Amino acid sequence: MMKLPLANLRLSVSDGRWPLGRPDASLAFRPIGKRQGSTGDAFTLLELILAVAVAAIVLAAVSAAFFTALHLQESTQDAVDAATPVDQALAVLRRDLECAVTPTNGTDKILSGDFRVGNLTSQGISRPVAIEMFTATGALSSDPSRPWGDIQRVTYELQTPSDRTAQGLDLVRSVTRNLLSTATPDVEDQWLLGGVQSIQFSCFDGTQWLDTWDTSDPTSSETNLPTAVRVEIQLAGNSASPIEMLVPIDSQSLSNATVSGSASVSGGVTGGLP
Repeated sequence: MMKLPLANLRLSVSDGRWPLGRPDASLAFRPIGKRQGSTGDAFTLLELILAVAVAAIVLAAVSAAFFTALHLQESTQDAVDAATPVDQALAVLRRDLECAVTPTNGTDKILSGDFRVGNLTSQGISRPVAIEMFTATGALSSDPSRPWGDIQRVTYELQTPSDRTAQGLDLVRSVTRNLLSTATPDVEDQWLLGGVQSIQFSCFDGTQWLDTWDTSDPTSSETNLPTAVRVEIQLAGNSASPIEMLVPIDSQSLSNATVSGSASVSGGVTGGLP
């Protein structure tokens, strides 16, 4: 094979021709300089470190906001769950008080019953009760074994919870529906609220609040329903103020009976009825 000397590969500048003919285009010479796609335009190490640091700060702020919102949602849900039984118990209490029937005042009036507040004993209930009233919050039942009507006797009292580890006492609503029974009546206990430390009822006679009220006592001056009833519930383990509810009593009995000649019975009409 004949070898050509390197001198023969010189490009003729004068006529612009190649000595051995035109070479292939792939062998064309390129000028020496910066190559395409070189790293001259890339980020430096310092810029990368700053970008990672900024991203970490943003992610930390987003994570903190997310976990704060999650904690707030859990706290709100716990508060709602804790308040729901209280709201339900207060709603039942309000309904009973607003529907309380007028007292008998020692007569044989129908659709009436006594109203008592204080540390009481009630028929068919072995434990002390805080309030006893006759209220019209019952409902007619289609059960033939329970033919009684709307008026029922309701008491509220605190009981020791079945769970001995639970804090506080249970607020229980006891209902007696068969008021015409000559035997010991059947009492139905309805659980309303747990974790109660104390419950107190106060009655307003128009001028002052009284801790006791008894329309069944012939010697008592309370011959009518109170103008309003205040309920205070103190939850166990809660140092805050007790939960308070004020319920106006609209149903008042009117009577022309008088005491000591001209003085009318409390809640009655002066001078009698025509």
